[in-house]
Amino acid sequence: MMATIRRGALALVALSSVLALAAVRGAAATKKPLVPAMFVFGDSLVDVGNNNHLARCNVSCRADRRPYGLDYPCHSPTGRFSNGYNLADLLAQQLGFAESPPPFLYLSNAGDIRRMSTAGINFASGGSGLLPTTGNNKVCGEAIPMSEQVGNFTSLVRRPAGSGGRAADDDLIAKSLVFISVGSNDLFEYADHLITEANVSSPTIRNDTAFLQGLIASYTSNVKELHAAGARRFSVLSPSLVGCCPLQRKVAKDYGDVDRLGCLGTANNLSRQLYPMIAAMLQGLSQELPGMSYSLGDAVGMAGWVFGNANFTTLDHACCGGGDFGAGLCNSSVTPCQDRSGYFFWDRFHPTEAASAITARALFGGGTERFVSPVNVKQLVAARP
Repeated sequence: MMATIRRGALALVALSSVLALAAVRGAAATKKPLVPAMFVFGDSLVDVGNNNHLARCNVSCRADRRPYGLDYPCHSPTGRFSNGYNLADLLAQQLGFAESPPPFLYLSNAGDIRRMSTAGINFASGGSGLLPTTGNNKVCGEAIPMSEQVGNFTSLVRRPAGSGGRAADDDLIAKSLVFISVGSNDLFEYADHLITEANVSSPTIRNDTAFLQGLIASYTSNVKELHAAGARRFSVLSPSLVGCCPLQRKVAKDYGDVDRLGCLGTANNLSRQLYPMIAAMLQGLSQELPGMSYSLGDAVGMAGWVFGNANFTTLDHACCGGGDFGAGLCNSSVTPCQDRSGYFFWDRFHPTEAASAITARALFGGGTERFVSPVNVKQLVAARP
């Protein structure tokens, strides 16, 4: 089991995280946006408040309570599963925006879809996945699956003139960036099922390949639908080493499925298998769909690099959460860590703002481009659509 890495001897290493975060936060003040708009799809890594508006979404899949948002500019919870900005915000800042575009359900309620033509919209929903059932069960109660997020986008794009005009023209959509971070929750739920089944007397027959192929089939359908609606530039982040979040580390310890990183081996094996499948899917679609270009971030490789190079003083314990590994719920009864820039994980599932900043810089092209292919996001948006 990987021991918690303490402060002191590695304090200078943690400084790199702070500097990276400062660089990302300062980007918005110095850049004119590189794209007309940004459209965000996926799960809690990039949700900026859509789940706040879901009546049946339970507390474990909402970030509308303190101490979430502790380091966000307003120092209040916004629906971001972070102590401050999340990955969507930080990549948006690299592009020259102040933060992520606003959540779809907020704009829908406010009747301000015109915002689509000025900054974009964030459709992401915490707990959701590629499969329609993911999150829409005892885990979250309610989440917006990827297919519905894409459907919301295409409905807006294709809105007829009789309903007030198209929300955005074809040229704007083609020049904008579609950012997708999805699949982690599908892996979480499947791995949980495998662990549970392994401890019953008559487990069902396991077929990991069929499960992962089902995810890719769904992913393919979603990308094709986005392309049909006019999207051409795609930034995609694969699921990370999902077995390394604090809650999964606790599961690994409890069930004796600990890999060399001290993480849940079953879950990490799924992540490692899925990444090359996503890479092959995008390569194939880019050859099939006219004008499509993409940038793929290898979150598995990024996480392995961070864990191996100790960029944080604490890698295995949540900043906000009680019990083993901080795997309990992050809420007002918990006192968060003071050195949040030194922690990789904010809560039992999600990275701190400092950790997300490193990923955003890597995706954009800020020093660890070896985990991004065939181009980074900066190169992607610079090319003519």
